[in-house]
This record gives sequence, C-alpha cells and structure tokens, in this order.
Amino acid sequence: MSMDKTNKKIEELQEQISKTKYNKKTQHAIGLMKAQLARLKDKRELIVSKSKGAKEGYVVKRSGDGTVIMVGFPSTGKSTLLNALTNADSEVGSYAFTTLTVVPGMLEYEHAKIQILDVPGIVRGAASGKGRGKEVLSAMRNADMCLILLDSTQPNHLPAILKEVYETGVRINQKKLDVKIKKTGKDGIKIGKTVKLSSLNDETIKGILQAFRINNAEVLIRENINEEQFIDCIQDNKKYMASITVLNKVDAVSKEQLENLKKKLKVDIAVSAKNITNIEKLKKLIFKKLELVRIYLKEPGKKPDLDEPLIMFKNCTVKDVCQKLHRDFVDKFRFSKVWGKSAKFGGQKLMLNHVLRDGDVLELFIR
Repeated sequence: MSMDKTNKKIEELQEQISKTKYNKKTQHAIGLMKAQLARLKDKRELIVSKSKGAKEGYVVKRSGDGTVIMVGFPSTGKSTLLNALTNADSEVGSYAFTTLTVVPGMLEYEHAKIQILDVPGIVRGAASGKGRGKEVLSAMRNADMCLILLDSTQPNHLPAILKEVYETGVRINQKKLDVKIKKTGKDGIKIGKTVKLSSLNDETIKGILQAFRINNAEVLIRENINEEQFIDCIQDNKKYMASITVLNKVDAVSKEQLENLKKKLKVDIAVSAKNITNIEKLKKLIFKKLELVRIYLKEPGKKPDLDEPLIMFKNCTVKDVCQKLHRDFVDKFRFSKVWGKSAKFGGQKLMLNHVLRDGDVLELFIR
C-alpha cells in the first residue's frame, strides 16, 4: 500500500471511530478499528523509514544524570527558559522557528547534572511529518522526561501538543502496564485477569490480538486497561516518561487570567523565563519528577564521601551503580556492603540485584 493510500485509510478510520458512539454494543467494533488503525500507522512508519533520505531524528549525545526535552509550539519561550535554567547560550528571538537545531544545556541542582534539550517548535501534524515535527518528537524517545511549555497568551496549544506526543508513541505520566502476552504454538488464546476490566471484554481482547495476526497466546492482565492500552502492550514499542506542564510568560497576563489558565489547563507550574519568576521552583520540580536518588560511595577501610553523592534513578540496583561507575565493574564484582534505608542492618552484605534507596551508603568490593 502506498503512502497516499495508507494516509487516506488512516483518515477514514479516524473519522469512523470519532463518529461511532462508544457503548457496550459498539465497544468490540471500536476496539477492532483501533487495532487496524494502529497497524496502519505502523505501516506508515515503515514506509517513511524506508524512503530515500528519511531522517530518523536529531542525534544528541546524552550527558549528565538525566535528560529532559522541552516540547512546545514555536515562540513559547523555550530558548529563554533554557538559558534561565542552565548555562546554555541558546539563540532567543521574538519570532517563530528561532531554534533550528537541538541546543543542549546543563542544569545543576542538588549535586545532579541534568541535561535540558531545547528543540525546534512543533506544529499540528508534527507526528505525521509536518515541519520538523517527526525529527523533534523522535528525539523525545531518548529523553528521561518531557517538559511541555505553553505560552500564556496562546493557551489553546496543549491538546494539540498532547495529541502529537501521543501519536509519536510517547506515553507521558504513565507507567508501563502490567500485562503479559506470551505467544504460543497452539491452543488458541487463553486470557487470565486479576482485576475486573471496565471497558474490555474477552471477545474484544481476542479480536484485537487476531487483528495483529496473533491466534495463539497466553494473556495475563493485572490492571484495568482499555483497548488502546492493550494495543500498546501488543506493540510493545511505546516510551513511558514523566512530564511537567509549564505555563510561561505569566508576566503577559493579568493575575485573574493567570489563575483561570492554571485551573483550566491544570499546569504543574507557572513561570516567566524572561523575568526569572518561579525558576528555582521549576528546578526543584524537575529534580523531583525525574525521581533521582543520592547514593554515597565508600571505599573499603575509609569513611564515606558524604559531600559528592552519585546521582541515580529511583529503584536503581547495585548493578546499575557498577555500570555507571565503570563498564568492567559488573564482571569484576564480588559483593557489596550497604548502610541505609535499603539494608536490614548497617554494612549488610548484598549482591548486584539489590535495590538501593535515597541516601544509602554503598561499598563495592571488586576483584
């Protein structure tokens, strides 16, 4: 199927889904249409990736303890905010499309070094390739968190941004779902559930799987999910990340307008990058939302270094620390000793799969 035919079929299905009233009678049909729509979008992605000269996205070398990408329409103040948060020198202009490449900056906060990426503004239709949207949105998949920036004078951009981000396969403020799908060679589709599903029945589950040409499988669902979430689990190619919605240019509206916008848009924080209003609060929120923890290292026979912690992500293991310190440490690892919240007692001897907690002291014994 050509790109034009694929796009036409996608548009037809989207229109059909939007016109179909959702209820128990139509639930199954809508589920099958959404499965077909997902497969067509996968096909479109394949056509684009195979086309001559297709760009996969911006290549940015990851740096620091975590990476945050700023996403928004043109002229929302991303460059100004980057300069306020970091020591970057991003070009600032009062016109659209000032940023033509990815500009990285480094936010230093609570001993953490957090990479902030300023990317070109997206437009409606970005996920399907308009403007530089596909390049920008593909860069999101390499980040740890997304910062959605809104302009207080143009607050209606949020639904469009969320739609484009969703279409590119990024699921913000969601965790990977507890659903197991194991393909088998025979015996059809067997479904197990530990929770009651409010909008998904066994017939629809089987129909969606068969739409993806899966006729034999064992399915175990431990969360109340809908048909779109189940399709995500089948495709198993989505990026899940935390997000902060920031309302910028608060100095451009009245206090009453600002309060109304905050309630309407349910933003996490309102700032003025130009006037440095609430920038320190935003730094704190970024650190918190990234779920970073501090691990203090100790050499055998010496006191721990409590001045410079190693910054890791929440639920990191001893193995994760070893990998961050040196690529050979995992192979040469003997054991570790841990003091802190994750240990039953001070100096407990623990192995690579032990999960560490914020403030733990870790001593590694390497061959």
